[in-house]
Amino acid sequence: MSEPASISSGIAERYATAIFEIAKESNSLAKLEPNITDLAAALDGSDELRDVIASPVLSRAEQGKVMAALAKKMKLQPEMANGLAVMAQKRRLFVLPQLLRQLSDMIADDKGEVTADVASAKALTKTQSDKLAKTLKARVGKDVKINATVDESLIGGLVVKVGSKMIDTSIRSRLNSLQNAMKEVG
Repeated sequence: MSEPASISSGIAERYATAIFEIAKESNSLAKLEPNITDLAAALDGSDELRDVIASPVLSRAEQGKVMAALAKKMKLQPEMANGLAVMAQKRRLFVLPQLLRQLSDMIADDKGEVTADVASAKALTKTQSDKLAKTLKARVGKDVKINATVDESLIGGLVVKVGSKMIDTSIRSRLNSLQNAMKEVG
């Protein structure tokens, strides 16, 4: 990890921990979870919002006003709204994407869940997704939340990432292995 990324991660972790602890103390973790999802969607869908959080030109007060308006419009929990206000005041809004990831991971861990990133050649059906979650739960020992994506280049099979583990059963990887084995032979 590069030094700036590591610094950003550290900053995000401190703010995420503070927001998480305050929300846990006030029993509002369940209400905080949709806020994280909504904010992440807003960041993904709005170039202007990404520009605001990354802009060195906007003053602290201007960033604070934008975050306050956003918090009011999105009906964010007080813990999240106050966290965003402090981040704007300290010029730390640039770590917002990492903060949302950290908070999401902390809440999942608190609930005994783990997220599995699953790539498949075509969209998984509800039955397939449920069966995969059940199989992964037996292997990991925690409830598994599936984050499914479609990657047609896999041809068939799955690529599953849970934490630092990766299981690749895709036809693409098998063909690559076969190709490498054939190169070694001839």
